[in-house]
Amino acid sequence: MSSAFAPGSTIGVLGSGQLGRMFAIAARRMGYRVHTLSPEADTPTGQVADREVQADYLDLDAVRAFARGIDVLTFEFENVPVQAAEAAAELVPVRPAGRVLHTTQHRGREKAWLAAQGFPLPPHALVTSLAELETALTRVGLPAVLKSADFGYDGKGQRVLRRREEAATAWSELGVPSAVLEGFVDFAAEGSVVAVRGLDGTVRDFGLVENVHAHHILDVTLAPGRFEPRVARAARELAHGVLEALDVVGVLCVELFVTRDGKLLVNELAPRPHNSGHFTFDACVTSQFEQQLRAVCGLPLGSCELLRPAAMANLLGDLWSGGEPDWSAALVDPDLKLHLYGKSTARPGRKMGHLTALAASAEEAAEHVRRARARLARRPE
Repeated sequence: MSSAFAPGSTIGVLGSGQLGRMFAIAARRMGYRVHTLSPEADTPTGQVADREVQADYLDLDAVRAFARGIDVLTFEFENVPVQAAEAAAELVPVRPAGRVLHTTQHRGREKAWLAAQGFPLPPHALVTSLAELETALTRVGLPAVLKSADFGYDGKGQRVLRRREEAATAWSELGVPSAVLEGFVDFAAEGSVVAVRGLDGTVRDFGLVENVHAHHILDVTLAPGRFEPRVARAARELAHGVLEALDVVGVLCVELFVTRDGKLLVNELAPRPHNSGHFTFDACVTSQFEQQLRAVCGLPLGSCELLRPAAMANLLGDLWSGGEPDWSAALVDPDLKLHLYGKSTARPGRKMGHLTALAASAEEAAEHVRRARARLARRPE
């Protein structure tokens, strides 16, 4: 493909966390160079990149200088300011485009776009004041959750409302100019579809996986998810529709609620590789990170085939509270894979790594990762 960026090209990444780290590993394995820019130094991505630039995303002169040293730019998280994407786009292709970030980094814009496109959503309302919140409660109903419109992840920036009298306190504690009020969904399970769209419009996906959360943070992912075939097919079709309507070039995850009667509701979009797709690094023909690379570089997409059922379990900083985890105790399982992100400081709730297990079924693999994680913390299985 004459328009493709071939191995040997330099890929720029805005952001420097674990997603960028795994992307850089996939890119370097295929012969690419990787540069990363973020406000931090000695980052998970920077440790494996060819070059690490420490600069604020809104230092647009630094972003432009960074862009002059790369061939194409991508992102490892969606909360990069759109101004940075626009500045880089003056010099190099930016994939996905800055307008994708603009839509998905603000819950209000994202939900308005999804609703306009006809995708199914829980009841919701954008609110910018306490008065608007009180009005929205009448329409959305209780219980509900109030979420900051900007920069929310892993349950941060959220308040649960069970009584109208809690509205004033919740709005004050959130302390943001705008928020989204969402009605509670009586769901049977949470799932997600990680999909990729190439420069030529080809879309492929890793199927509907099942996500189990603890304290608003993803705990375990099962692949394939335990869903009826018709639900899995519908979820894949929905994800393809989102990528095509948003004109994404790259990877995007559609997080979903599966209701008790088998209906799908979109929770959130993430226009980059996703925590629930980490299992693909070990269990699929082509990982989500290699797919991101292929799409961004204009190469043909790889196969998303799942080679064996798998499960992924997050390793949070809480595991370090009793000292260094017992790595040998976990790795005694020969079907287990350990991924650590190179973060120097472990804090409660901070994602430090993950475990992936392969087995005859997703349920068996989930049991493997849970038992291994318990051994890491020296807890009884």
